[in-house]
Amino acid sequence: MFLKQLQVGNMAVFAYLVGDTVTGDALVIDPADNANEIIAVAKENKLKINYIINTHGHVDHIGGNAEMQKLTNAKIIAHEDDAIMLTSTPAMILKMFGAKQSPPADILVKDGAIISTGNIELKVIHTPGHSPGGICLYTPGYVFTGDTLFVEAVGRTDLPGGSWQTMYNSIQTKLFTLPDDTKVMPGHNYGRTPTSTIGHEKKHNPSVR
Repeated sequence: MFLKQLQVGNMAVFAYLVGDTVTGDALVIDPADNANEIIAVAKENKLKINYIINTHGHVDHIGGNAEMQKLTNAKIIAHEDDAIMLTSTPAMILKMFGAKQSPPADILVKDGAIISTGNIELKVIHTPGHSPGGICLYTPGYVFTGDTLFVEAVGRTDLPGGSWQTMYNSIQTKLFTLPDDTKVMPGHNYGRTPTSTIGHEKKHNPSVR
């Protein structure tokens, strides 16, 4: 599996390029900005981006969807509970973030759905709390946690549709039940390291002890 973590945009967002080096199929998670840079990395590694996955519908994660889809013709995937957010970001917010309105999702998913690129499979884990349709993506050894779980922190829950109790339950029952050595790939570069593990977060994350 090819995996590249890229910091993009002005909010220290982590986008992830995930690809099958045998088939050349790939997907990108949260291409918030810098579409040309992400595509260049894909081309360097002989990968074709077929899917754009949004871990949730906030503008700092979806602001690059339009450009990425324009350049790759990739299909956008999001959880059904955040679908409306992709196309309804207020103009003032778009201007503030220097972002473009996202096209609608081409594919809506629910908890437990499997997203495949080549021979790689990512399992959708619905983790509401930061937003109603927030998701994490799991493949053995890795979990892409969006704004649900950061390195020794968690996503904020004071935005519309957020809930601290829901977030806490999502992390405890859906993420902290994964194997301890699962590598945590967060949605922002907010921690003292760019990645973590489930075992480390269970022991050292002050927000969810």
